[in-house]
Amino acid sequence: MILLGASVSPYVRKVLVVAAEKGIKLDNRAINPTTSDDPLFLAASPFRKIPALVDGDFQLADSTAIVTYLEALHPAPAMLPAAPKERARAVWFEEMSDTVLFPAGQKVFFNRVVAPKFLNRAGDLAAAQEAQDTLLPPVYDYLEGVVPAEGFLVGKALTIADVALAAMLVNMTYCNAAPAASKHPKLAGFLARMMARPSFAAALASDRALLG
Repeated sequence: MILLGASVSPYVRKVLVVAAEKGIKLDNRAINPTTSDDPLFLAASPFRKIPALVDGDFQLADSTAIVTYLEALHPAPAMLPAAPKERARAVWFEEMSDTVLFPAGQKVFFNRVVAPKFLNRAGDLAAAQEAQDTLLPPVYDYLEGVVPAEGFLVGKALTIADVALAAMLVNMTYCNAAPAASKHPKLAGFLARMMARPSFAAALASDRALLG
């Protein structure tokens, strides 16, 4: 299976971690979704979304869709709990990470990392600071109230909830906007536990290579 997209994208990272937890080998190819003319990518992702997956003649884009596919192919260890309430909560945390946390941190990461490192231009540091000061705190405050001091977000095992949330928070560590242990100790502890998992190791190493 080929996964197209750089690990520095939290959506790509989510899939890489899920695959690692399940023991699925992916050929991860870092591409720029804006400029890539790779025919595999263009066929799999007509709207240039990353990640994109190619599995033989099967093509798919969007991290949630890809994780759903991997879950069906390799049910164990399960990323989606079996119990209805736990499954629903796991899906909620993934959705919240994708559609609430990511937009809150996007301006910070783009202006402090993407613009200077990948676009060779200065970012809008004032916009980044404003987002850090106004958009991220309410999300961090919510998460601090629901993240356990130990263990996992849903049930007693790792699920997509943990992977999706940590995948997004990792990017905040790259732009000096991660949750601080002094203000959000449970959230900071959760992130540290997730980043210490072997399944995150390869993705984080790839990030370091890309970010220098």
